[in-house]
Amino acid sequence: MTRTTDTVPTETGDARVTWYPAATPTLILAASHGAGGGIEARDLQALAATLPAHGVTVALVEQPWRVAGKKVAPAPKTLDTGWRGVWPALAEPGLPVIAGGRSAGARVACRTAKELGAAAVLALSFPLHPPGKPEKSRADELLGAGVPTLVVQGGNDPFGKPAEFPRPAAFQLVEVPYGDHGFAVPKRADVTQDEALAVITDAVVEWTGSLA
Repeated sequence: MTRTTDTVPTETGDARVTWYPAATPTLILAASHGAGGGIEARDLQALAATLPAHGVTVALVEQPWRVAGKKVAPAPKTLDTGWRGVWPALAEPGLPVIAGGRSAGARVACRTAKELGAAAVLALSFPLHPPGKPEKSRADELLGAGVPTLVVQGGNDPFGKPAEFPRPAAFQLVEVPYGDHGFAVPKRADVTQDEALAVITDAVVEWTGSLA
């Protein structure tokens, strides 16, 4: 797979964008990582490997704190500022951009989508609430995205199981059976890890096809 990496200055430091280009793209999926890992996450890598063949260029975004080698993510407002700083580089090719991310990155995408002119939001492992604290809901962030939104959620995600999500027409939700917050499935599950990842990629391929 041909890919290129760009360094993008932002107010909070240098971000990094790794591009996985489609031959004839109709959309760009820009996706960032969570607070506990980087773009090597299994779901982000699976999408980067799959979507270009379906006309979607994938841009995996590393927030400045990760590029700087820090271990702890900064406050949400700082994450939003870093994402805003990268957005002009994501939009520069002139194609509609889907704002995406996993976990904390999904929250950033939802909070800034309408403001930045995102065509849609892909929320992977949206952290609906802290583990064990369902009363501290972040549903307002998800419902406030203001653009077509796809949520892909593990069936055993401690940050919010699919049944805990509100059911408005504001977003679509796809469940990854047995998946945890990182979409890992236990060995005893009746789906393999590869099959779980295929649930994610198949759903996103179908959804992006409906947007193009």
